[in-house]
Amino acid sequence: MRTPDFSKYLTMFLEHYLPELKNASENTLATYSDTFCYFLTYCQDVEAMKIERMSVSDFTAELVERYLHWMETSQGNSLATRNNRLATIHSFVRFLQPREPKLLLNFQKILAIPTKKAPQKTVQPLSKESVAVLLRQPDTSTLKGRRDATVLCVLYDTAARVSEICNLRIEDVRFENPPHIRIMGKGMKVRTVPILPATAINLKSYLIETHRLKPECYHLPLFVNRDGEPFTRSGIRYILNKYVKMAHEIDPSIPESLNPHRIRHTKAMHLYEAVDDLIDVRDFLGHADIKTTSIYARSSLAKKRKAQEKISNSPVPEMASWQQDKGTLEWLKNYGRKK
Repeated sequence: MRTPDFSKYLTMFLEHYLPELKNASENTLATYSDTFCYFLTYCQDVEAMKIERMSVSDFTAELVERYLHWMETSQGNSLATRNNRLATIHSFVRFLQPREPKLLLNFQKILAIPTKKAPQKTVQPLSKESVAVLLRQPDTSTLKGRRDATVLCVLYDTAARVSEICNLRIEDVRFENPPHIRIMGKGMKVRTVPILPATAINLKSYLIETHRLKPECYHLPLFVNRDGEPFTRSGIRYILNKYVKMAHEIDPSIPESLNPHRIRHTKAMHLYEAVDDLIDVRDFLGHADIKTTSIYARSSLAKKRKAQEKISNSPVPEMASWQQDKGTLEWLKNYGRKK
């Protein structure tokens, strides 16, 4: 007899297993919840399944494969999105295995569904000059402008994820030499990143001006909106793109809109080009695997240009200008016209 136990196990997975045993962050929980929201919507609307009566035995490899195919073909999702949702499903299946051993063969089939290799995207950072233009856009004659300028400085200087910026507390900032910020990253891993003196001065001035640089306020969010609530990811994105549009009018090389993660990539590339050490960049960004950080080594045009310039006695000959070779130009202009 089929038991409608899928919802029971999914609830255990999201509400107990991930937060209590795996210490998953709120962002991870939100991502996992979204994945299963999309999956169950597919089961209901496309497969015509009654999700409230769904059993774990209905959770087959064939169903998952049809869902992934639908994502790519009907929904136009990218391979990265497809792979991320498959990884979430794999995590849920590993949770189910010891609890439903009679379905082990089916679970193994789901785990055998491979990720698809997506083309490696090239990092397109902003130049240091463009970053400087962007950081100068807030009107620092107003409190709101000074706050926004400080948010942008910290976003770039720390190379933090936007969710990490939202979660910062006043107590995470240290102003003594060298000034630094403690960041809680993915997997609840804490890292400490240094900040430049100018950023530290801006931060300290902001906290003094808002009367929050005192011990009783240390537990409060570092950045708050006009209602005194901590910024959300969409709030940080709004602030960034407000000034990105202004900066684009001055420097057309700056796109008209930017994802905050592009600022993280930009700082990471600037770091790599300055220190030439992927280990340092990995630790600064909070990557768990150096392979993730290696994208900056592959994408650094400045490093490649410097390497090229170090080659002496290049075998590539200099050729005479075509503009000076009248015979060749005349021949090309008349080629094929006279038969």
